[in-house]
Amino acid sequence: MNGLPSSYPPRNVRRPLRPQLPHLLFLLLLGSALLIGCGGHKHTPLPVPAPPSLPQEQKPVATPPSAETGEDEKIEVPAGAKAIFEETGMASWYGAPYHNRRGSNGEVYNMHAMTAAHLTLPLGSIVRVTNLKTGHSAVVRITDRGPFVVGRLIDLSLAAAKALDVYLPGVAKVRLEVLQAPVPLDTGGRWAVQIGSFSRQKAAAELAEHLEKRYQTAKVVKFVSPVGVWWVRVRVLDDDRQRATVLARETETAEGSVFLVRLD
Repeated sequence: MNGLPSSYPPRNVRRPLRPQLPHLLFLLLLGSALLIGCGGHKHTPLPVPAPPSLPQEQKPVATPPSAETGEDEKIEVPAGAKAIFEETGMASWYGAPYHNRRGSNGEVYNMHAMTAAHLTLPLGSIVRVTNLKTGHSAVVRITDRGPFVVGRLIDLSLAAAKALDVYLPGVAKVRLEVLQAPVPLDTGGRWAVQIGSFSRQKAAAELAEHLEKRYQTAKVVKFVSPVGVWWVRVRVLDDDRQRATVLARETETAEGSVFLVRLD
C-alpha cells in the first residue's frame, strides 16, 4: 500500500533494547548511595582534648627545716650583754650565687642561716643589727667578708635580711652592735687590701703586675668571684694593719674600688 513489503521490518533484524524507566531510576539512586557511602561525605574528626594547663606556681621541693630556716645554728648571747663596739651604716644582703659556696671562715655559706659579712670585724663575732626605720633587730654571726661596695657596712644573709626588713628594699640604714668577739677588735689581726671588681681579667692582671713591682714585699693574687668578676688582693708584709691601711690610701684604679679587709 505504501510501497513497503508486508513483512517489514525483517524478522531476522533484532530491535534495540530500551531500558525501562523504573530500572534506570533504580541504578541512578544506587550509584548516588555508593558515592555518598565511599567518599562523597567527609567524616568530621573527633575533637582532641587540649593538654592540661600548667599550675601557676610550682610547689617548692621540700627541704629540711634546718637548711631552710637556719635552725641548726643557735646563737647564744648572755642576757643583758652590752655592746663592745657600735657603728651605723647601710646594710644590704646576698644570696645566690654565693649560697653553698665556701665563705671566708671556711664554712659553706647557707643563706638561710643568721649570718652576715663584714670587712673588718673578726670572723666569728656576734653582732646585733637593728633596722633604724622599722626598729626590728636580729642577732647574726660574722662568717664572711664584704660587702665590697662603697658606702655599705654589712652584708646580711637572706634569712637575716628578711628578719630585718632589708629583703624587699635591698638596702636599709642599720645600727650594728658587737656583742662578742673571739679576738680583740683594735689590735692584731691579718690585714690585706682588696681591689675590684674588674669586668676584664686583663685589667685585673695589669693592676696585679703593677702592684707587685711597686710593693715587692707584698703578696698579690688575682681571682674570679662566683658572679664572674675579677678581684685583686694584696697581702702586705706580716699582714700588718698599718701597712695595709697606707697601701689602701695610696692605691688608685681607673676601674674598681679599694677596700681594707681583715682576713681572720
